[in-house]
Amino acid sequence: MTEPAEAAADPQTFLTDLVESVGRALPPALAARVLVVERRRTLADRVSGRPGAISRVSLIGTEETLTLGYEPGPHWKGEAHRVYGGVTIARRALGLGDWLTAFAGRVAALAAEAAGDAATSSRALQTLGLEPAGSEIQVRDATIEGDLRTLPARLGHRVPAEAVAQVGRIGDLLIDALPRVAGQGEPEVVVRRTATVYLPDTLRAYLSLPADWAADHVFPDGTTAAAALVGQLSELERAAKRMRDAAVEQDASALLVNGRFLSERFGASRLDLP
Repeated sequence: MTEPAEAAADPQTFLTDLVESVGRALPPALAARVLVVERRRTLADRVSGRPGAISRVSLIGTEETLTLGYEPGPHWKGEAHRVYGGVTIARRALGLGDWLTAFAGRVAALAAEAAGDAATSSRALQTLGLEPAGSEIQVRDATIEGDLRTLPARLGHRVPAEAVAQVGRIGDLLIDALPRVAGQGEPEVVVRRTATVYLPDTLRAYLSLPADWAADHVFPDGTTAAAALVGQLSELERAAKRMRDAAVEQDASALLVNGRFLSERFGASRLDLP
């Protein structure tokens, strides 16, 4: 993994975005427990009440803690600390790209674990009749990317394995499309509605069926509830792919328009000597 260009161009914005990405991916209580942000505050920062520049970010794990230090220059110091009994017993240096890969993988694992725990708790409440079936299968507009990423984990083994894989692919397509249609009116509304309404509604409709009925009942056309779910998710996946492809094509069109502008503007220099 190469170092992101924004890390060198604007290190503080890059670090701030990194910290905020954890807040979007993890529940607030978990994010506060595993993420430590250290700052360098100057006298001017203290006088003005500013928090100061980020100097170090740490993601705490049970066995390994990832730390990324920053010094103006820019100088990055990525490390993985092996921890035992709260004491660092070994450490290894990581380049920025490798550190970010490890960081992203750990955050994704934590998000999946949190989603699984939340789904288990919700299912217990559903068994007691305190929550409707499938109530934990939500994709909220405010946390749309994180919710899409953790949706397969929240499904667990309650739907066919093929359906879980489909949900993962649909989520990836919608996540790819979202930034491409941001601020574009109807296209953005359609992508968000697919993520927050159509996809979770399809899954909740299946999860509301009694498990034994969903497993054994055969509809008049010979299909089962599981087959019907897979078929509906196939339609959603095709629709999500069309949305993503349309968004990419629009990006490509904008690139071509910019290319024509550059060609007209700079293709023939007016400073050419006779």
